[in-house]
Parts: sequence; structure tokens; C-alpha cells
Amino acid sequence: METLLAFLVLVGFLIWFHELGHFLFAKLFGVRVEVFSVGFGPPLVSKKVGDTVYQIASIPLGGYVKLYGEEERVSDPAAFSAKPPWQRILIALAGPLFNLMLTVLLLSVVFWIGIEIPKHMKEPAVIGYVEKGTWGDRAGLREGDRIVKIGDVEVRGWEDLRRAIIENALAKREKVALTVERDGRILTLTTPLPKIETGQENLGIQPYLPPVIGRVLERLKGVGPAPAHQIGLRRGDRILKVNGQEVRNWYEVVKLIRASGNRPVKLLIEREGKLIQKSVVPAIDPASGRPVLGIEPYIETLKEAHPFPEAVALAFQRTGELIYMTFRVLEGLVTGAISVKTLGGPIAIAKFAGQAAESGFVPYLSSMAFISLQLAIFNLLPLPVLDGGLILLFLIELIRRRPLPEKFKEYWQKVGFALIISLMAFVVINDILRFFKK
Repeated sequence: METLLAFLVLVGFLIWFHELGHFLFAKLFGVRVEVFSVGFGPPLVSKKVGDTVYQIASIPLGGYVKLYGEEERVSDPAAFSAKPPWQRILIALAGPLFNLMLTVLLLSVVFWIGIEIPKHMKEPAVIGYVEKGTWGDRAGLREGDRIVKIGDVEVRGWEDLRRAIIENALAKREKVALTVERDGRILTLTTPLPKIETGQENLGIQPYLPPVIGRVLERLKGVGPAPAHQIGLRRGDRILKVNGQEVRNWYEVVKLIRASGNRPVKLLIEREGKLIQKSVVPAIDPASGRPVLGIEPYIETLKEAHPFPEAVALAFQRTGELIYMTFRVLEGLVTGAISVKTLGGPIAIAKFAGQAAESGFVPYLSSMAFISLQLAIFNLLPLPVLDGGLILLFLIELIRRRPLPEKFKEYWQKVGFALIISLMAFVVINDILRFFKK
């Protein structure tokens, strides 16, 4: 329920703000706005002010603006179709522009308040764990290795890993040279590029996390009371052994618990200098089917807050970086360097929004800024139905100095509708397959 609510608020607000841009620019150029709706479906509350019906509809997912003369050519000066192409271009551009402005505003607030991030994200990419059988293992990486470069792309820290892999994938390199520092020596390992997925867990390499409990959940979704809470595990407990096997890091703890199935797990923990033994039967997480105790690792975090003028400058910088990486990913999708299976749809967005909301207000704002930017860029793609497709048509009319044939525009819209429906179906199927794969 929390995930659904977080998703509805996030997407609903972003789409409403997008439509607000169209609304304000339409008013600016004297276009009659027939309806400005918050939400879709039958109206719950409505009031007509001047020529415009303002309403709150029953489905709280975004909104829409209905412009007079939008669907057919009308000679009335208040009609959208009667306006010169440059004004129609600006009205169509206003929605994505508002989403872009919102991204900068939200990121400014995030940098001003400050957001907690794992400390290791700002540190050199020193590997703390390599999972057997993964890309990292096949590449010959070891615990303690520091990744210096992937191909020609410098890796200053963990946050650079994904960017470095994308840049090399776009160069269409079948194999890549990994430059690592090991025991004070610089080595070069040649390996095929990994598949581009989300998160470094898919690479099979992780930063070091001590086997220390950072949080004990009281309840688990779909399960009830968490086993760890029931046996009295506490924040700060250091796990020394699982079923008699010594553990050096958090990943080994997770691996041994998962291997136990639903059989009892024996834990040896250190608490305030004392050794304590515990026995617990894991619960089975209904979402993943894996055994879980309801514990999360201790992760040291950093919080960086900035004066507001500096925060605004950082927001512009981060927005520019995100735009660059988004277009690089789009380039990879078009050329085939990046698999279309990496695309996410509403289920992925809902999960992302839910996780961000659980992490707190500032992470939620950060996720809203990111998705707002994606919404802006997606709507600017020159595809029929999208704002970018309309802008393309209006540009052609501006160059031709006469309207396009109605038949062509009708065909253009039908093709666009089919493309968007196909794309939505594809990303939803992607989401479902990704969910069941996990």
C-alpha cells in the first residue's frame, strides 16, 4: 500500500506539473483552455471560471489540459490550431520545460537539506566481496582490488562504475581492459564487458560491509513478526559465525542464511564484548522465495548539506550530468550496445518510488527529480503523440509556411498511438519478467 501511494503521489504530481506548463503557456498566448483536470476519469469536483472548467477527477494519476481547437482546425483566434507554429511549439515545449525546471528545483532542495549516502560511494572502488560465478569472478577480480579504470574511463569511486561500463559498451568493445591496483601493484585484466543491469550486485562485486547489524525489522511484509526481532537481535550486534562457519563480511552472512532454507540457523554474535549464541528459524519472503531474518547491514553514511546558492549550482550540474547519461543510454538502446531489457515501466517506477519513500523525505525528493527529468526527455522524443512529435510537426509547418494535410496528421497520430501502446506493453512485460526472475 505504501509503495502504491508513493507511486501515485510521485507520478501524479509530475504529470500534473507537466500539464501545468502547457496550461500556463496556452493562457499566455491567448488559447482558450476548455478543461484543466487534476486526475483522469469522471470529475469529483468541478468549477467553471471564465472559459475553463477546473476539476478534480476520480483517478488520481496526473492530469490533462484540453485546448480549444487542438483536435481540429478552427479559424477562431482563441483556437490552438489558429495560432502561429512558433506559439504552438512553445506551448508543446512548456510541459517538458516545466519538468526540467522541477528537476533543478527539487535537486536544489536535496543539496540544500542534504542527503545521506553510503560512505563507500565517495571512496575508491575497493572490492570487499566477489561472488562466485559472476562477471567479477570470471574477470579475475579479488577482494582488496581497487578498480582504477575500465577501458579508458577512470573510476574514482563506486558511483563511477556504471558510467564507465556504459561508456565502454557504447564504444562497442567486446573486451575491455580492467586496470586494478592489487597489493600496491598495477595490473591489467582483459575481460568481456558485463551486461548492463541496475546495481553493482549484478557485476558480482561489492564494497566491504562488516557483518554488523544496522537495523532489526519488527515485521516483514506478508510474513508477520520478523524472526530476528523475536529472538532479540539488536543494532550493533556483530555476527561472527553462521552455522559454525566464520563470516568476514555481510555478504557471507546473507549467503549462509539463504543456504539454510527453512532450517534453524545458529548464530554466534558479539555484543558489547560478550559472546552470545542464538538459534533462529528463517521466514520465507513471499516476494523472493528466499529465507530471511529481518536484519539489515550497518552502512556508514555521509551527509553533505550546502548553502542554497551552492545547492542550486550543484543542482544544475547534476541535471546536466543526468541529461548527458540519459542520452548516452538512449544512444546505446538505438545502436544495440545496451539491451532494451534494461528498460523499466510503471512497476519498476513504483518499486523505485516505494523504496525512496521508505528511505525518507529527501531520498523521495531525489527520486522525484530523477523521474521528472526522464519524463521531460521522454516527452521530447520526436515520436507521434508525444510533445516532441507535435513540435516536429509544427517545425515542418513553420518551414513549409502552410499547414500539413489533415490526413497526414491523423495517420501520424495513429502510428504514434500504436508505438506508445507497444512500448508500454513491452516495458510492463519487462517489469514482470524482472520481478519473477528475482
